[in-house]
Amino acid sequence: MRLPALVAATLALAACGDPNDLSDAQIANVVDTATIAALTGTPIAQASAFSVASGQPIRTDLSIDFDFAFDINEAAAVLLPRAALQINEGAGLQPGLAISEIQFAELDEAPLEGFLTRDTIAIAVGQVYAARSRVVCGGLGVPLYGKLRILALDAGARTVTFEFLVNENCGYVGLEPGIPER
Repeated sequence: MRLPALVAATLALAACGDPNDLSDAQIANVVDTATIAALTGTPIAQASAFSVASGQPIRTDLSIDFDFAFDINEAAAVLLPRAALQINEGAGLQPGLAISEIQFAELDEAPLEGFLTRDTIAIAVGQVYAARSRVVCGGLGVPLYGKLRILALDAGARTVTFEFLVNENCGYVGLEPGIPER
């Protein structure tokens, strides 16, 4: 084999063998807010769930394409990942939330483990969470990552308001505003 052909073959194999060789991020990370209502005790027409993947509140009577829902039970206001609601994702990564000790603005990268996926998660105003979506990046078979901070709980209206940032670039874990580098 001639040297140029050998070099080309080696470079091609090296590029194909790197699972972290992502194309450049194209979508800017943006902080936004959302309000969702409790699953119980509120009109069905109010969104009670949130899709990390789309960054949108979701009505649970219209779709199961969400990553967590909100409810208020006798003990606390809670977030419920899909598996806690008995929505099966199969054997892959489950959507979940990870309680963060880092403040919202300083949480600059999503963890890759430590997500609660099957448990009800009690929430409080000011608490920060890293979020992992269901697997939505078909070609890569990976979830999207984000973060959220509880801004307000309204027990009378049975709602929660939170700020969030979702990195919509498949394979990226950076959680800072702007085009992510990682």
